Amino acid sequence: MIIFYDGNCPLCSTEMTKLKQADTANNIKLEDLNAPDFSERYSYVDKDKAMTHLQAQTNSGEMIYGLDVTYQAWRIVGKHRWLKIFRLPIISFFADCGYLFFAKYRHSISRFLMPNTKCSNGQCSIKTRGVK
Repeated sequence: MIIFYDGNCPLCSTEMTKLKQADTANNIKLEDLNAPDFSERYSYVDKDKAMTHLQAQTNSGEMIYGLDVTYQAWRIVGKHRWLKIFRLPIISFFADCGYLFFAKYRHSISRFLMPNTKCSNGQCSIKTRGVK
């Protein structure tokens, strides 16, 4: 699976880091939408659309979106049990609405939840006090 994500989003980058740490079989490839050559390497991915919500390409070539990406990615690494509830019929509707809200405001939410994080050029890092 290839996951196309916003590397300038601290929460997104944190989740992708944790996901890769859990991916001991190396079944997931992460691609930062902010990479300078992203559009050249993945011309079939609409970068503007991908910036609105998480996208991934399965090994069979199918594109999946939003919480389906999150669920499938964590399923691949064997840590998805708690996410199953978000894919249940009625709950999935509300979970998807919540995800779309998060996706739209992810940078503001990240600044609120992670105020000591700074991102640029697809890299997020924690600012240390007293160091510029």
